[in-house]
Amino acid sequence: MAYESYILVCGGTACFSGGGDKIIEEFKKQLADAGLTEKVQVVATGCLGFCEQGPIVKVLPQGTFYVQVKADDVKEIVNEHLIKGRVVQRLCYDPAQAKNHVAEANIPFYQKQYRIVLRNCGVIDPEKIEDYIARDGYKAIEKVLFEMTPEQVVEEILKSGLRGRGGAGFPTGMKWKFAQAQPKGQKYMVCNADEGDPGAYMDRSTLEGDPHSILEAMIIAGYAIGANKGYIYIRAEYPLAIHRLELAIKQAREYGLLGEKILGSEHDFDIELRLGAGAFVCGEETALLQSIEGNRGMPKPRPPFPAVKGLWGCPTVINNVETLANIPVIINKGADWFNKIGTATTKGTKVFALTGKVNNSGLIEVPMGTTLREIIFDIGGGIRGGHKFKAAQTGGPSGGIIPPQFLDTAIDFESLAKIGSIMGSGGLIVMDETDCVVDIAKFYLDFTVDESCGKCAPCRIGGRKLLNYLNKISEGRGVEDDIKQLEAISDSMCKASLCGLGQTASNPVKSTLRYFKDEYLEHINDKKCRSGKCSKLVQYKIDAEKCKGCTLCARKCPANAITGTVKQPHVIDTQKCIKCGACEAACKFGAISHG
Repeated sequence: MAYESYILVCGGTACFSGGGDKIIEEFKKQLADAGLTEKVQVVATGCLGFCEQGPIVKVLPQGTFYVQVKADDVKEIVNEHLIKGRVVQRLCYDPAQAKNHVAEANIPFYQKQYRIVLRNCGVIDPEKIEDYIARDGYKAIEKVLFEMTPEQVVEEILKSGLRGRGGAGFPTGMKWKFAQAQPKGQKYMVCNADEGDPGAYMDRSTLEGDPHSILEAMIIAGYAIGANKGYIYIRAEYPLAIHRLELAIKQAREYGLLGEKILGSEHDFDIELRLGAGAFVCGEETALLQSIEGNRGMPKPRPPFPAVKGLWGCPTVINNVETLANIPVIINKGADWFNKIGTATTKGTKVFALTGKVNNSGLIEVPMGTTLREIIFDIGGGIRGGHKFKAAQTGGPSGGIIPPQFLDTAIDFESLAKIGSIMGSGGLIVMDETDCVVDIAKFYLDFTVDESCGKCAPCRIGGRKLLNYLNKISEGRGVEDDIKQLEAISDSMCKASLCGLGQTASNPVKSTLRYFKDEYLEHINDKKCRSGKCSKLVQYKIDAEKCKGCTLCARKCPANAITGTVKQPHVIDTQKCIKCGACEAACKFGAISHG
């Protein structure tokens, strides 16, 4: 049935948590009440990316983009927009341009993006295989099975220059070639959907918004390497992604796209989900395979690599979600097309979860070679609250902290490595001058120490020692020799740890020491934290000349550390003060400061 209009409602986890499911139900109710169900269709899509402004609603064919929509706004959208043809200006991202039906392509957040991985997210209903097929879905399978040999498929991926998007950027085609070269027999294809970085949600959103693209890519990979069985390893904390994957697998089987003799060919391939328990270390290939086998997720020494000896001792290819999402497009459009996007060493695009002290947080996809400045200030809209940019961190807990002098660094594997960071899975956290680098390094070390499997001593012991030194410095007990110890332990962990977790766990420490050593020395020698985040180094004081004696600070203090009489300057008892900051936040006269 052809509809006159389409209401696209973001159906990702973030917008659902903000009431997106209620918005969908309310649209259905209001459209029924208005007699528009035969003319207007409501579609729950995947993530539209602009999470800062969610829940998001798009109205087609005009492309009108509504933000921060609530269920209570639905009736007005139906009455004004759909019935009377008038835009609801107050719900537009830019009300000043609302009369022009401003579309997402005209919003700065989207203007420098280029969507390959996220091509279907926010466009189709991820729970309908027909929507995916309508956008060339499963077309690449037909081309591969009936027009290409396995060797030609691998050669096409090699020629494209696609590199793994989950870690160090190993060439995807090379990994496939190693597995393909193994003797015929049982082989496996595994999708790593175990996304464990704090604040990262790239893979989850792709699976929620376009699950069939991952299935199609796995079928192609299975054909290329000679595998008839695939596993998607996904953490149990992703219920919506799991539901949509299970539905997609069921639909693909019904359409003859999974199982025996796919599309009438001689290729058999099926996919099974395996749920992870949320261990960060299971993002490492060999630990992930151990978990699928039913064992404790602990890394193994390499070689042999999984492509030679992996799952149950058989050749296994492991690619992450973002890597696989590129495969069908490369097959359909050709390696030469993909190879023209990006930089000389890193082709294609990269998806980032842009978070932190930035105005426009959300899920973005940009061509490789885009600079940090473009991402943070053009797409991200600059630093929140008019504050000053201090640093950005890429690569999650294993990434480095990048200072302002490298804002014009182009995003690719080699450029980030040169300045002490990594691409990682795609977390990008922005910091301002109110953030403390010692506190940040401590936060990430605390995470990786907790997540270490404990198998190798450099990671198990080294991580704990680093954290102890950081705690010591942040509490005012540090000495200058502690910096030498941090550097020495970091180097040892990098060289001697068994897997990527331990080898990169010290990156936040190494990079902050490299670019912000003065802050460490300030903590150690001056017993001062300029941002006020290290509470044991902070002291609050009241300026007697500014204090009006209103008593508000004393009433807000949970420790009863502030004394004074009405209309007289108050005093903070530093022995009682718990440094919570409630007094400073409450003071209307700027009389309270910390340092």
